[in-house]
Amino acid sequence: MKKQAHIYYSGRVQGIGFRYTLQDIANHQKITGWVKNLDDARVEVVAQAEDETLNSFVQQINQQFSQYIKDVNIEWLPASGEFRDFQVRF
Repeated sequence: MKKQAHIYYSGRVQGIGFRYTLQDIANHQKITGWVKNLDDARVEVVAQAEDETLNSFVQQINQQFSQYIKDVNIEWLPASGEFRDFQVRF
């Protein structure tokens, strides 16, 4: 079943290639949505895919950036189906 994860990452997650790495991971796993830096130094992510794929996505991010991520806040929602690809937003 497709779901949407609305995620906020905090810590030292800006200026380290975080967004572009997330985009690469998402494209490899065929996840749609977007990622962007926020003014308060957090990174916001909206990702849609099958439940197992999203869990793998989150685990891979957490493993790859464990030394930079201080906190993760995830809200699980039904997928809206509004995205065709995964983009870095500004």
